[in-house]
Amino acid sequence: MIRAAIKTITSHLPDAELTNEQLAAEFEGVAAGSIYDKTGINVRRIAADGECASDLGVAAAQKLFAVGVCSPAEIDFLLFCTQSPDYFLPTSACVMQDALGLRTDCGAIDINQGCSGYIYGLAVAKSLVESGTARNVLFITADTYSKFINPRDRSLRTLFGDGATATYLGAVESDKELVGPFVFGSDGSGKAELILPAGGLRQPVDNEARVETKDEQGNWRSACNLYMNGGAVFNFTMRIVPATIDQLLAKTGLSLDEIDYFIPHQANKFMLERLRMKMKIPADKFFCDMEKTGNTVSSSIPIAFEMAKQRGLVKMGDRVALIGFGVGLSWGATLVEVQ
Repeated sequence: MIRAAIKTITSHLPDAELTNEQLAAEFEGVAAGSIYDKTGINVRRIAADGECASDLGVAAAQKLFAVGVCSPAEIDFLLFCTQSPDYFLPTSACVMQDALGLRTDCGAIDINQGCSGYIYGLAVAKSLVESGTARNVLFITADTYSKFINPRDRSLRTLFGDGATATYLGAVESDKELVGPFVFGSDGSGKAELILPAGGLRQPVDNEARVETKDEQGNWRSACNLYMNGGAVFNFTMRIVPATIDQLLAKTGLSLDEIDYFIPHQANKFMLERLRMKMKIPADKFFCDMEKTGNTVSSSIPIAFEMAKQRGLVKMGDRVALIGFGVGLSWGATLVEVQ
């Protein structure tokens, strides 16, 4: 039977760095060590002026092709997950098809999804392969949230970094499922908890949208900047992620102990450690390392997956649970067998 399998993941981070020491120098009363203690992050990579998510995504894909697992001519479909596209239209995936030299009979679409976007994209890629629509799918994630954050908003500048990944999914013969099953969820009633209010057609950018105000914690932002209600997002995560893992286990028929490794969205260290303890997952089966990347939104899970493989934390044949959660509000989880 034809099954979709993840064959290769590569990543690309921009050159510029934003360190805790730099942030501490900018914000009075903030110590570099305290930033790390709260977030687990020391360095974030920041896209340059004029450097877009598609540029980062193209660089990640070029690294994938350089590995030699497949060539641009073999790609039948390009999926691009981003919330920082080059344009309202055309779709950035089409721009990237041209930049990467993919065939003109290659499908190309964008997926507007954030922290759970990797799970959603894997489901689309799997469906394309196992329906026979495409044999080789290139799934790229990239975001440049730094461009949405007010320079005087220390709450978000300490968390988010820019980055991109490229995942190659191909068709293989297998009697068992190699990607899946999936669990999804969404709750749009929480849309205001993590949002960029102005810039779309619902709230165009005007003089009023550009007015900056200071919140009770001393962070400045306008409607043109990213906003996150950290407490609400934390409570949502603590409630929804354990339930989502339970649903995934029920679908697979496996117990928690039978999952070899867990890779959640790398939001921040404090949140992930609380989640791990609540779900009673051993530390050696749970990935938590965003020290040199920050929260890279849709790219955080594949970056973590790539790190885990490189460090030997997961090996061929291991069953790995991937869990995404955040902006939307949305969430998703799946099981992947390492190839």
